[in-house]
Amino acid sequence: MWAKTPEGGNEVSAMGDRAAAAAPRPGSGRGPEPIRVLIADDHALFRRGLEMVLEEEDDIDLVGQASDGTEAVAVAGEALPDVVLMDIRMPKITGIEACRATKEVAPSAKIVMLTISDEEEDLFEAIRAGASGYLLKDIPLDEVAEAVRSVHGGQSLINPSMAGKLLSEFATLAKRDAEEEERVQHVAAPKLTDREMEVLKLVARGMNNRDIAKELFISENTVKNHVRNILEKLQIHSRMEAVMIAVRQKLIEFS
Repeated sequence: MWAKTPEGGNEVSAMGDRAAAAAPRPGSGRGPEPIRVLIADDHALFRRGLEMVLEEEDDIDLVGQASDGTEAVAVAGEALPDVVLMDIRMPKITGIEACRATKEVAPSAKIVMLTISDEEEDLFEAIRAGASGYLLKDIPLDEVAEAVRSVHGGQSLINPSMAGKLLSEFATLAKRDAEEEERVQHVAAPKLTDREMEVLKLVARGMNNRDIAKELFISENTVKNHVRNILEKLQIHSRMEAVMIAVRQKLIEFS
């Protein structure tokens, strides 16, 4: 079980210099740039565990650590990470508040909430704040790096046991929030092309870019472009928020 261990010592370790030294230089002929990762958690021992796992990966660079929500936002603004692993419960400001603020200072960062909580309210608020993933801390350690790669590649991450809760919450909201549903249908939908609507429906089913490309007989890059256009047109931050739109427009149904 991967759970928090009480530990003292709140500190921030910004490792931008080391990351800069490790990153490939332009024209060096090396492969793609490593994925830049920031860890934000108030327990030093837990951060150390993540650090040890990620430092074993050649395609991942740890560019910073933070021990509370305020520091997480500050380090994110300086290090500009690609992916942030964010604890949902932290001092000063919560992980959800830090997630929202991080999207302001580092808009391109993908944020994965790591937590021991499976409360529906936390899950929903994290997605609304712009999180691209929400995983429980009992995830096996050897799956952390793959989770980082997946979210960096544009996928949304959610623990399978929580997927039903998320969709049920969205369905409940859609039923009781008639005014918002009407606003989305009349304002957001006309902005999307027919192809973008097709892609949105498949995203709402949990399909990744590769599977969507096969389903629609188009290239994966074309799918990525459609997803980016959908997010921009609907003024949302993540694919999971796109699911909210899809539910409110009744593009997916629940039994």
